[in-house]
Amino acid sequence: MIYITPASLTGSDFICSYVICSPFSPTHRPLPHDVLQGLLMLDGIIRRRLALETGTLYGSGHRQVALVYPSPYPVGMSSLGFQVVYRMLNNLPDTVAERAFLPADDEPQDMLLTYESERPVGNFGVLAFSVAYELELAGMLTCLKLAGLPVLASERKEDDPWVIAGGPLTFSNPLPLGPFVDVIVMGEAEDLLVELLDTIYGAESRQAALKHLAGRPGFYVPSEHGELLSPVAAASQQHLPAYSSIITPDMALSNMHLVEAERGCSRGCSFCVMRRSTNGGMRLADVDRVVDTVPEHARRVGLVGAAVSDHPRITDILRALIDRGLEVSLSSLRADRMTPEFVDLLRQAGYRTLTVASDGASERLRTVLMKRIREKHLLRTAELTGEAGIAKLKVYMMAGVPGETMEDLDELIAFTRKQAAVAGKRTQVSLGLATFVAKRNTPLDQQRFIGIRESERRIEYVRKGLAPDIEVRPISSRWAWVEYVLAQGGAREGLLVRDAWEAGGKFSDYRRAFKSAGIVDGEVAPKKAWKTAGAPLVVL
Repeated sequence: MIYITPASLTGSDFICSYVICSPFSPTHRPLPHDVLQGLLMLDGIIRRRLALETGTLYGSGHRQVALVYPSPYPVGMSSLGFQVVYRMLNNLPDTVAERAFLPADDEPQDMLLTYESERPVGNFGVLAFSVAYELELAGMLTCLKLAGLPVLASERKEDDPWVIAGGPLTFSNPLPLGPFVDVIVMGEAEDLLVELLDTIYGAESRQAALKHLAGRPGFYVPSEHGELLSPVAAASQQHLPAYSSIITPDMALSNMHLVEAERGCSRGCSFCVMRRSTNGGMRLADVDRVVDTVPEHARRVGLVGAAVSDHPRITDILRALIDRGLEVSLSSLRADRMTPEFVDLLRQAGYRTLTVASDGASERLRTVLMKRIREKHLLRTAELTGEAGIAKLKVYMMAGVPGETMEDLDELIAFTRKQAAVAGKRTQVSLGLATFVAKRNTPLDQQRFIGIRESERRIEYVRKGLAPDIEVRPISSRWAWVEYVLAQGGAREGLLVRDAWEAGGKFSDYRRAFKSAGIVDGEVAPKKAWKTAGAPLVVL
């Protein structure tokens, strides 16, 4: 393996003279000028971001983990799970975790360095990826390449770094990650981290460690399990609420301290992977414990969870934070939880845009989707938003759900106009429109994708029906199809992503790669039934 290392360090300053060297040879040679310039630029980016962070952790230890997020820094730093694992790993004995992120398009693409020490990621014993959703797989492959590793696990050697994956994707379908990783941590990782690192660093060989982990709950080992997924793990209540370590203006949720108000969801919508959330639904965090996580220097707080507004004491949490002079944002608002008191507290907390989800285009479809939200809740939300003087109401919707007709879309257009009228002229109503993607471990698993052209036709129909008064913000139907193929796929589809990634990663590359395997616009070729190990993963 080739390592890139700084030629010398003086105190906290890099003497920006890098060399390329092999651990098997004492010879050194200067880096090419363009690579050196890229490293200098990356050094500047990292230094600037670190200077803006509060709460950065620095440590040392024999067990060294590069915690890698396969999307750029602002996205990764807004991931509460990523931040929690960062803190927990650094709190383990003889363990240090340092962060690395997929370079943005305008950042150097030559190498992946950790932020805390600017060391090459490939020098760490463990690379741990947090993967939120299907389309981040290509970013993971780029990170592996920049780390100097073969992307396929089967091509890596005994002394190569371990590649681990975890994150929200494990609640749905992580099988496409299988060809590229050694181990996938399923579900909530808090109680699995100690065993994972003890096994990796304590086993006689990589194969011995893999066999041990394959026999333990919460670990999916592709080389041992094939496509038989392990059930997801549940963290013990003592780990709740999770909260962030670092606050920075450079995260997507700028300068925001993140903390769970609850974990999981008890609503059971038929399209949502949170049906697979652990412990049978929603686990609540105590009001005082939530508030006590907020550091004195914080000015903004994000309350995180799949159903935050369902917390029975959410107004108490909001009021306690507002009384401290804090701005507050909630990751999820349910229209049937909106009351005058709640909306007024949101206004006091700094809300300028209130966002709720309708999901189904009509009352009939919301019933089919087992969505509890009704027209009366959405209209009341619009009314309260307008009365509170909140500038914008966003409503998220899915197009192309099973059984959807043009009559449903006509109802959506008429009802959205009614919402805008109820909200009044001071509040702008906008519609976010995404194409339905069937996910594993939901009752709508294996439902077909509506097709790119048909999806675009329906979205355009709604857009024209609401123009020019109401804004419609669609999410790409093309990339929704790619997401669908991966959400329904396995190792084969993961390898097709590699083919598309190697070809350049444009949509046309994905379409060409999928077509080579018989997967065409909106249709997935018949394949072996998806299997699970142990107890059923979804209980209806």
